[in-house]
Amino acid sequence: MPKQPRTAKQKLEEGFFTTPAFQALSIGIPFCAFKLLFGLLAWRAGIQEASLHLSIFGFLVVAWALIDLTMNLARALYHLAGRPSPIEYCIIAQAGRLVQRPRLFLAIDTFLSFSIICIVLWSGWISRLSLEESRIWIGATTLNLISVSFVNIWMELRRV
Repeated sequence: MPKQPRTAKQKLEEGFFTTPAFQALSIGIPFCAFKLLFGLLAWRAGIQEASLHLSIFGFLVVAWALIDLTMNLARALYHLAGRPSPIEYCIIAQAGRLVQRPRLFLAIDTFLSFSIICIVLWSGWISRLSLEESRIWIGATTLNLISVSFVNIWMELRRV
């Protein structure tokens, strides 16, 4: 007996948590928020300490975050439009396309993002965030962690 074709609703339900749109919105954008806030903190520290190098570093991290944010939003829009995306989620993964290893480079970007989170927490810079910036940090953390939990639950439920 041949398999029944899946409906659009079934396809959405079965793969929603692994779609590029979900991943961009729940992982990529929070990572961009962490990068952006880290860059702002480094830039401010550079100004306070009269360190041109730290200020430039902070500026470059902010630029990196904004480029990645644009790429994540574009990736989600391509997916929602039902079109294949010519871009990856971030500039590092895009560079990975040059060597046919975008997923490896995306994993490297994920490692760097988690490292940024750790640096901000362990350095004490987290306390230098304004109230609004703290809310962004907390929101990004919540979105990221809750989505990972939903994905894990969903994957386990699908095994049954």
